[in-house]
Amino acid sequence: MSAKVLSVKAAKTANIVVIENGIGTQAVHDVVVAMRAARRSGTACVKTKATVSASGAKPWRQKGTGRARAGYKSSPVWVGGGVVFGPKPHDYSKKVTKSVRRLALRKALSSRIVAGDVLVVENFAILEPKTKAFVGWIKDNVGVEKTLIVATDFDETTFMAARNVQPTRLITAADVNTEDLLAYKKIVITTEALAKLAERTQK
Repeated sequence: MSAKVLSVKAAKTANIVVIENGIGTQAVHDVVVAMRAARRSGTACVKTKATVSASGAKPWRQKGTGRARAGYKSSPVWVGGGVVFGPKPHDYSKKVTKSVRRLALRKALSSRIVAGDVLVVENFAILEPKTKAFVGWIKDNVGVEKTLIVATDFDETTFMAARNVQPTRLITAADVNTEDLLAYKKIVITTEALAKLAERTQK
């Protein structure tokens, strides 16, 4: 179960569409921005002068007091008054077409392959549900803990061994996205998962 670096030539042999020029950079940016925007709750809310709880009575008469005119206690210029142009709940999500998402995934994977950050293994499984066994494999085969491991599926023992190693993430080839491919220092992909990614980049 040793890992070896996936070369550009080997990636092309595996039917991965490798982009070696600047095409797709904007697509990656658009998709990552859209994904992060979609995670925003959009629940920030403040009260305006119309919704703040205050008496509707005029604080003092219009003339003769020597003070500035005041019509209501909820005025934004007063302490405890409403907020002008404050945030209101709204949806931050952005629409990205399917073709742009596919191009972004293709570009993100290509850039990591060209940089030599993608490693391939025949299969990935930890034989005992111990963190030490998982960390030992990462150190021996990858060298850095911040690693993304992509497979078609994982058994329960492997999940148990990896669940406490926060810098590392296990994900299936069907679920991995553009942001995942860019967020980790190294990417380990099984041969079956590589075939699945080849399908996703070609559709």
